[in-house]
Amino acid sequence: MSITFVEINHVVEVVFLVILLVIVFSYAVLAVVSIAAIRKHQRKNRYQSVEDLLSSKYLPGISIVAPAYNEGLTIVENVRSILSLSYSDFEIIIVNDGSKDDSLQKLTEAFSLAKVRNMPVADIPTQEIRGIYKSRNLAYSHLIVVDKENGGKADALNAGVNQSTKKLVLCMDVDCIIEPDGLLKLVRPFLEETKRRVVAVGGVIRVVNSCEVKSGKVTQVNLPNGWLERFQVLEYFRVFTLTRMGWAHMRGLLLISGALGMFDKEILIKAGGYTPNIVGEDMEVVLKLHRYMREVAKEKYSIGFIPDPLCWTEVPNTAKVLNRQRNRWSRGFIESILEHKRMFFNPKYGFVGLVSFPYAVFFEWMLAPIEVFGYVYFAYCIYSGFFNLPYFLLLFVLVYSYFMMVTLLSILSEELVYHNYNKKIDLVKLMLIAMVEPFFYHPLNLYWTIKGNFDYFVRGKREWGKMDRRGFDENII
Repeated sequence: MSITFVEINHVVEVVFLVILLVIVFSYAVLAVVSIAAIRKHQRKNRYQSVEDLLSSKYLPGISIVAPAYNEGLTIVENVRSILSLSYSDFEIIIVNDGSKDDSLQKLTEAFSLAKVRNMPVADIPTQEIRGIYKSRNLAYSHLIVVDKENGGKADALNAGVNQSTKKLVLCMDVDCIIEPDGLLKLVRPFLEETKRRVVAVGGVIRVVNSCEVKSGKVTQVNLPNGWLERFQVLEYFRVFTLTRMGWAHMRGLLLISGALGMFDKEILIKAGGYTPNIVGEDMEVVLKLHRYMREVAKEKYSIGFIPDPLCWTEVPNTAKVLNRQRNRWSRGFIESILEHKRMFFNPKYGFVGLVSFPYAVFFEWMLAPIEVFGYVYFAYCIYSGFFNLPYFLLLFVLVYSYFMMVTLLSILSEELVYHNYNKKIDLVKLMLIAMVEPFFYHPLNLYWTIKGNFDYFVRGKREWGKMDRRGFDENII
């Protein structure tokens, strides 16, 4: 008995509807969990000031590791910004990853650097270390510069970890701006958690484009001028406020942004550090920590997330650069998933193996090709005369309503809790942008994601890719 196209079409329609309902339900759960966690976090902050930690004798030391490659344009200002952070015991390790510009020369001149003996604390394999430098000026005694052969970001981070002497390691992008009390907020979970060992903590990243920056601090938050940058503001709201916070609260977080993440150094080293020659090092190292704690350490652990805006980063302002970034993110995601595929639906890894890892596979990786198939199928149905208008209208209304609900909820959470964008016109603009985002920005993201998959599987592309930045000079007052 042959199956007719009408029957196939009916099955396809049911499958798409089920997938959509599952996505809507999962995001609703994540949103509820995230908002509850944020409210709990805010209530705790009302009665326990983070500044009180400065006087604590139990405050652990922090090694800040920041890789730098051809950052000569802003490297000195970036280091000065990190030096101004409010914390009692920290060191800064800048890793010059084989820069071809004058980064090392500018650092040497600005901070009176002199070459010292290389005495690494750990021995994670890295590319050759050409020299270790410290300042002759006592005011910069906690600044260390590592000069090495180029090996990529993961290799540079490992080189910094090898030189670190503190209990905790903060891995960050050298061109990011950390809030003055950012270290205190990140270290708090390591001090407060008593039932589980905290192995890593991430925080909220916000967009610095068009903001006013003075002496390495964001003094005035402004909505970016460009459309692409504004779309990314909304995207960052959704990802950090309503997604990562929810997964962290359910102990299923798979990713801590490479722009800012704090780690228990002992566990990070025992897990093998960052995997070299991988472009998705931020996600891969978190999956590696999950596996180490489950397979080797076999102790209760936690990978946490702070719902406060702790770090400001410059996002791409052109489609060309954004394409490179999203292509790299897509390839890095695939690398991380394939590297740790044994976690997929594996009860040995608990909630991560049974829920968050499969969710990432189905709804963050496979959803893009499924969506493309949907568009092709939609076009074929119109061409063949099997176009079901009521069904497609229902699907469109559900998708658009779900998208607007999530986006507006993230804007509302940002406004009520943090109120960074204090101009009412900015909030109106964000809401208007949210209404058109599915028609303009989402298709671009979908294309870049599919291209990333193509580049990984077909072209075998593995390199990082050039990321052009303007820097903060034009915003410094």
